Amino acid sequence: MKKVSLAILVSLSALTSAAYAQQDQGVTMSTDPAKAADVEQRAQDLQARQQAMESAPPAMPKHQKGMHHHKKPAAPAQ
Repeated sequence: MKKVSLAILVSLSALTSAAYAQQDQGVTMSTDPAKAADVEQRAQDLQARQQAMESAPPAMPKHQKGMHHHKKPAAPAQ
């Protein structure tokens, strides 16, 4: 009986996952002018940010503190 209930549970889980994956959460169409203006403003902001990054001089890499490997001092001659 445990095997049957486990198989049903796995099947329901798989069906739930498949149903969730089928939901279209991507592109939507709207005729609301406020939403359209918001999308256009975001696109302009993104474009301005990309242009600013392209025109900015390349950043200097930060100094990373790592393991410093020092040579052991030579043993004194005896």
